[in-house]
Amino acid sequence: MPDHAIMPLRETLTRVDADLAAGRVPVARQRLRGLISSFPRDLTLRRRLAEVYRLYGDAAEAGRWMYLEQDRNADETAAFEARYGSPGWRMRALAWQGPEATAATVFAQEQLVAVRTACAEELGHPVDWDDPASYRDDLEGEYEAPSEPWTVGGVLAGVGCLMAALGFLAIWVNGLVALFD
Repeated sequence: MPDHAIMPLRETLTRVDADLAAGRVPVARQRLRGLISSFPRDLTLRRRLAEVYRLYGDAAEAGRWMYLEQDRNADETAAFEARYGSPGWRMRALAWQGPEATAATVFAQEQLVAVRTACAEELGHPVDWDDPASYRDDLEGEYEAPSEPWTVGGVLAGVGCLMAALGFLAIWVNGLVALFD
């Protein structure tokens, strides 16, 4: 990894640690997801994101991000495979880029090959991690993307927006009634 890439990675991981220490778990999760999109082959980042999803109690997402690790939890793996029911959905969820040979461990390479092979067999043609169109046929089945877990902050923000909208509506109705009095 070039030095110019390592510095932002270190800085962002420092921010992730600070976010977690301050209880800003959603912010830490988003930072880690951003890092994984920039460094998709970094298994350490995937492991850290799995740890964050465990804080939410989301076994499927923890299983998703630990899928390439040999010491993964069997229940989390099963939850991931159930949520992302087809090989095409698993390919998309794993967000891998590049050939499997670039994976840091033999186990990760084997897992990536297994998912890609299963997808290719199901679709009847070769698929490629770097070409989502090659496995898009498998993504067109009925599937509901997993929703993020509710957070207290999210619920409070939603309630606040609802209260503001109701307040605005009450003022508007009051003004309309006063107009015709």
